[in-house]
Amino acid sequence: SVLSRYENQITILSDYLEEFPETDEPVWILGRQHHLNTDKSKLLLDISARLWFTYRRKFSPIGGTGPSSDAGWGCMLRCGQMMLAQALICRHLGRDWQWEKHKKQPEEYHRILRCFLDRKDCCYSIHQMAQMGVGEGKSIGEWFGPNTVAQVLKKLALFDEWNSLAVYVSMDNTVVIEDIKKMCWSPAQSSSVAHSSAHLHRSALGPNKNTAGLCPGWKPLLLIIPLRLGINHINPVYIDAFKECFKMPQSLGALGGKPNNAYYFIGFLGNELIYLDPHTTQSFVDSEENGTVDDKSFHCQQAPHRMKIMNLDPSVALGFFCKEECDFDNWCSLVQKEILKQQSLRMFELVQKHPPHWPPFIPPTKPEVTTTGAELIESTDKLFELEEEFEILSV
Repeated sequence: SVLSRYENQITILSDYLEEFPETDEPVWILGRQHHLNTDKSKLLLDISARLWFTYRRKFSPIGGTGPSSDAGWGCMLRCGQMMLAQALICRHLGRDWQWEKHKKQPEEYHRILRCFLDRKDCCYSIHQMAQMGVGEGKSIGEWFGPNTVAQVLKKLALFDEWNSLAVYVSMDNTVVIEDIKKMCWSPAQSSSVAHSSAHLHRSALGPNKNTAGLCPGWKPLLLIIPLRLGINHINPVYIDAFKECFKMPQSLGALGGKPNNAYYFIGFLGNELIYLDPHTTQSFVDSEENGTVDDKSFHCQQAPHRMKIMNLDPSVALGFFCKEECDFDNWCSLVQKEILKQQSLRMFELVQKHPPHWPPFIPPTKPEVTTTGAELIESTDKLFELEEEFEILSV
């Protein structure tokens, strides 16, 4: 029966096998190599396993009185959700995890999905991202760029104790090894105080509760590198290095697309990028009473989209996930070998020490409040209102 289900799934997927050309060139998807001539079915199963977030409608109004759909403006936010969701899949289920329709999935999978449901109390919902974007100068309903989404995810991750990610967003096209290691091995993670706190949390939650991130050690790293690969069009000199990033086992793909039209790029074939497209409007989905989520609409089972790499807008953001320190060390070696030493014009810089002319690096920490992320946003909004009133009175 298992084989029958697998064959049925391949039959469904084979409807769009013709979308790929006949070629001997390998296809790369988030660090995995596939060959069209021998394992098309595995390639398509790999693509359909990625969590796919699209426009939604009929969710509760953002901020209570705002939009109840993100159609037309939320595509980059959805792409940011997809990149982060891939990091969480790697963190809890592993890169080789596969999704099959109607197959029971582990609790961690449903818990990951619940992080992204369109509700104000879900840590990475469209509500939280849109409202956190206000602090980045983006009004609710305004289109985000790759860097803004990266900054929003970095802030929201501070309130996410279950996944306990260290989110590093590079500045000035420069990744600083010293700063990343300082953040992932922060004192709060490695001190005996943290260990005692973890013990107390485990006692309070009981033996069956997941306390990921509370134990001392390396904090799993989500590394996002915003880049500008040209002025109006991508500079061809960057193409090989850009493609090389999708080959790395730590790859989370890239955020980008065309002006006001965002896509989540997950791989490439030749000089064409393969991407998941958020520009489909679906109805709001909530979790069931037992905590599971009807997940059929969260996996793209249509033909994967492709576009010529030269049509890419030069503003992009690369994503990588390093669960352990050795993963990050390996990523640094690959960057030195495959990107930096091969290029005269470098896509980004990787340096060991914090640049002396930069402000001191201080690992971000969760604000000392007893509220949830949503309540913090509301209190921040009130703070902005008070500041505006003060400015008016001053005038």
